Amino acid sequence: MNRAQALVRWSTADNNPIQVFGTAAAITVGAVAVRPTGASGTGLAVVCLLVLVSLLLCTRLVPEGHFSPGAQLAVLCAWSAGAAALMGLDRSGASALFAYFATGHAGYRLDSRRSLPFAAATSALCAGVLLLPWGAHSTSWIVGAFTGVSVLVGISNRAHTAALRSARAAAEQAELAARAVARAEALAERARIARDVHDVLAHSLAGVNMQLEVTDALLESGDIDRAREAARRAQSLVRSGLTEVQRTVGDLREDALPLVETLRSLLASASAAGTLTVDGPQRELPVRLAQVIVRCAQEALTNAHKYAPGAPVRMRLEYLEHAGQQAEETVFEVVNSAPPEGSRPLAGAGSGMGLVGMRERLDLVGGTVTAGPIVDGEDAGGWQVRVVIPG
Repeated sequence: MNRAQALVRWSTADNNPIQVFGTAAAITVGAVAVRPTGASGTGLAVVCLLVLVSLLLCTRLVPEGHFSPGAQLAVLCAWSAGAAALMGLDRSGASALFAYFATGHAGYRLDSRRSLPFAAATSALCAGVLLLPWGAHSTSWIVGAFTGVSVLVGISNRAHTAALRSARAAAEQAELAARAVARAEALAERARIARDVHDVLAHSLAGVNMQLEVTDALLESGDIDRAREAARRAQSLVRSGLTEVQRTVGDLREDALPLVETLRSLLASASAAGTLTVDGPQRELPVRLAQVIVRCAQEALTNAHKYAPGAPVRMRLEYLEHAGQQAEETVFEVVNSAPPEGSRPLAGAGSGMGLVGMRERLDLVGGTVTAGPIVDGEDAGGWQVRVVIPG
């Protein structure tokens, strides 16, 4: 809880120190100043009334809502009557303080439809008592007539407290919303890291697994030279996987990512017949966007090796600038031809989550991905992945 919230909570408490101090001060002033006091006659009546109104004054410390509106009004009426009677007997005039507190408390605890008539009735009662030709009081009836004015202070305090409570509730809701946003961001970051782990490790391990299966098939057919070549390629994939893990750590730290060089490295480690074409004026992409393209390239290369081992793979990176607009786009395509005759597709080697993770990653940066078979042209029977990213 910050300092502002703590102040609001303290200000709206039923028994904050100011309220307790005000109550204690009023009772002390009354006990010291109100006269006459004694064990009989008028002095005894003054003492009894002083005790009564002091106890009623202490009801200010009772938490709001403890009394029903009817019970609260009854307490205030008894308080008002006791304060008026005390004013009629008091010679000092200090007893008027209890009447002022009564109307002020009415303004705070009752709604305006009840507090304003109560204040008017208290003013009339106190003024009338002071106008009666009995008692030894020396207080002017004008003091009694103005006792109802403090109801305005009570109404103002009530509105102020309501505003503080609303601010407190709004602050608590804002804090809950901030926690929810932080949790959502943490979950999104977890999902991003999970995609990174899949894209890096799954790409490398799937490639190694495919090369080992190719090696096994070549050994069965007696083609030792090609089996050794496949084994060497598997070793190369392991080394490149370790490199990719290191690069991923750097990406998570927002280090610069050389996009074109990274794509060339991926293509060289994955395909002996791969080409990369870069079109348009090159520009440095934010790390997050470059990382998305690299992950899409990894997944597309993995799929190409899985479904069309040995087929040529072409990558194309294009930087687009729309004339008359400040919007820029980056297009990335991966195309593999149909698998050559005698190849052995490894369709069961994947988890099926690669394309899903690719779409999720692109959704986070406002990009799109389309993937599907090629039905005509020189690459008919192959597969194409096309990624479009704003920026």
